[in-house]
Amino acid sequence: MESPELTFSLAYISLSLCFVFTPNEFRSAGLTVQNLFSSWLGSEDVGFTQYHVRRTSITVLVHSALPLGYYMGMCIAAPEKNLCYIHQVSDSWRAFLFLSLCLQLASWMLVIYWSCSHWHNHPISRTLQAHVQPPHSSWGSVAANINDEFRRIDKFATGAPGARVIVTDSWVLKVTTYHVYMALQNDCHVTVTESRQHQLSPDLAAPAQILTLRVDSINPVVKPFDIRLNSTEYAELREKLHAPIRNSANVVIHQTISELFLETFKAQVDLNQVYTLPSGQDLEPCIGCMQVPANTKLVRLCQAEGADNESECQQCFCRPMWCLSCLGRWFASRQDQQRPETWLSSRVPCPTCRAKFCILDICAVH
Repeated sequence: MESPELTFSLAYISLSLCFVFTPNEFRSAGLTVQNLFSSWLGSEDVGFTQYHVRRTSITVLVHSALPLGYYMGMCIAAPEKNLCYIHQVSDSWRAFLFLSLCLQLASWMLVIYWSCSHWHNHPISRTLQAHVQPPHSSWGSVAANINDEFRRIDKFATGAPGARVIVTDSWVLKVTTYHVYMALQNDCHVTVTESRQHQLSPDLAAPAQILTLRVDSINPVVKPFDIRLNSTEYAELREKLHAPIRNSANVVIHQTISELFLETFKAQVDLNQVYTLPSGQDLEPCIGCMQVPANTKLVRLCQAEGADNESECQQCFCRPMWCLSCLGRWFASRQDQQRPETWLSSRVPCPTCRAKFCILDICAVH
């Protein structure tokens, strides 16, 4: 029969590892530093930098208290060891208690040092200070700029809470357990350095490809850092990232079926007839992304192969309202995802008026 000492030790070590590295089950149960201390941390959306300054500080204090918590737990789990009486315990347990107390005391001294002068000494504050340049006059101004951009809904964000990657209009951010790395997009370049295949689930048709990208800044004070993301998110990252992305010669990025289809879709539309915009009519922004002008028009051009198919495609009377990328994504989303070989020959309803069209009816607007 296992002793209570061994049982408690295994249970405490397992729970401590889960608390530090936080699997999804612990996160769902709310057993995280962010959730347990949410009332003191505040809202990440309201003040991103201030939130993570407080979060990293409390994380250091909590994690450094785990060895001391083990000792206190052993006082209850193994009362025969008399661990509550320091003068009666063995030298090894006395040394463990001493080191645990020193670790906890050192962490408190570190956090107190960080908090001096309104957290001026915190590593995140020092990283912000490295980016002080016009138009920002202080690290507080840099923090306010990051806070404002983080609140925008068009940012790119991915990854687990302990390794999040966030890309805003001006910044590349990596949030880790104890720090937040940041680089200004105008000052950095990104290199795809590695790719790894991971069979995350037996239900997946293909293994997931995890890319490692290195972010280097021309600012000598800013240290380079690595970010990791799924290859299926690479296209979205590339759209948001204004900094140049270089690809190492030995790294092959696997595209998703939707991305491959979108490339073929665009190539086919380039072969179709061009639609000339009537004089006096201006192109409006695409109503799908609101980022680029609408540059496609649906015109019934396909030839029916028989009387039964004569009414398959219908004339669309909508003005140009969609860009080619958004229309391609709409086309792909209406297909049978299990039969990609039928996508190009399919017909889908117009996203605005529901008139059916095929890929041959899509004209680029000139």
